[in-house]
Amino acid sequence: MEKFKINIDKIYGFVPKGEIDSMKQEMEACNSLVHSGQGKGNDFLGWVNLPSSITDKQFSAIKKAAKNLRENAEVIIVIGIGGSYLGSKAVLTALADNFDFLKHKKKDPVIVFAGQNISEDYIHELLKAVKKTDIAAIVISKSGTTTEPALAFRIIKNEIEKRYGKKQAAKRIVAVTDAERGALKTLSTQEGYETFVIPDNVGGRFSVFTPVGLLPLAAAGIDIKELIRGAKDMEKATGVDVPFENNPACIYAAARNALYRKGMKIEILAIYEPKLLYIEEWWKQLYGESEGKEGKGIFPASVTLTADLHSMGQYIQEGERTLFETVISIDQPQHEVIVEEDKDNLDGLNFLAGKRISEINRMAELGTQIAHIDGGVPNIRIELEKINEYTIGALLYFFEKACAISGYALGINPFDQPGVEAYKKNMFALLDKPGYENEGEELRKRL
Repeated sequence: MEKFKINIDKIYGFVPKGEIDSMKQEMEACNSLVHSGQGKGNDFLGWVNLPSSITDKQFSAIKKAAKNLRENAEVIIVIGIGGSYLGSKAVLTALADNFDFLKHKKKDPVIVFAGQNISEDYIHELLKAVKKTDIAAIVISKSGTTTEPALAFRIIKNEIEKRYGKKQAAKRIVAVTDAERGALKTLSTQEGYETFVIPDNVGGRFSVFTPVGLLPLAAAGIDIKELIRGAKDMEKATGVDVPFENNPACIYAAARNALYRKGMKIEILAIYEPKLLYIEEWWKQLYGESEGKEGKGIFPASVTLTADLHSMGQYIQEGERTLFETVISIDQPQHEVIVEEDKDNLDGLNFLAGKRISEINRMAELGTQIAHIDGGVPNIRIELEKINEYTIGALLYFFEKACAISGYALGINPFDQPGVEAYKKNMFALLDKPGYENEGEELRKRL
């Protein structure tokens, strides 16, 4: 595959290389569980061979629906929460111009998100912002009853119907939902929405390579075939037949589990390109929801550098030594900016004259790595040649595969999320949902 490299040399001062090498059999066994379906949560392994199994027919259907949305709307509102929006948000942010919002004429529709919060101000300001703009919606929910997206969809659906009438509204709404059951599937059938299926055997946080992620990305003008090509190559590179020493997912899983067993309980994902901000957010959900259970799991955190060196940098350098760092490093920026010489040199930066900004950023990255290692923070390094559809597709699949292997190494089910139901039950009780009356009374006493 095109350049993708993982380097764990800078953890060997904390975990001996021989100890990592000795994990070969364990990691290969965990990878085998992912492929054989003999491990915990084996009914949610549909993502494993997803990139290599997508057909031209499926691509065509997604592109056709995306074309219809693009032709009818200047703004497409994508409604979902968790894995139903973070994957597409991560890819869009990584591939977009940082200042695209300032452009008056846009080639592609603007993609905005709703249903990922319950903020009244957010939904009011969204409706106000698109008041004079043609809109369409992609609603993503397996059940159609998850509170945050269901609430947002009710409001946005009503807005679209008021503007265009129910018949035309049906052409501006696409649902990504269950194949046969659920409130959203029922509504889609009644109203005549085009639908795409969330596979039963793919959990939300692993769903970016299904229509959950691909439809919004295609609607935004992203080359989803290149995205899948990168994921497909990474699928092959992390396959069950690839030995430990050549398998980046196994190496990453081994490194982070070895550090965890040494008392490193927090992993900080660090980036030096702000476009990768939502890759970090997607990664935090993937690892937090997959590993944080049964009193176990590495806590996933993130920093955007060099900005956070002026805030979180102090803690990373000298705080409690229970953390390690994984850095996503980009070899080649997309553009070139060279520092010019200034005759007065009042800022004292003439020593940088003639250098590219990317060179300065790289030296900040390498200098920080050395400082953090010296300060007792092990470093893992993931290197990508550049940021494009192919490399992002490869990166996302790499993290998915390593997460599954790492979860099995922890001895937990990486594919369930029993803990996320606790807040929902309390919220429903406090909102007087029918059937929760007694619980609501008890909770109010506690408050």
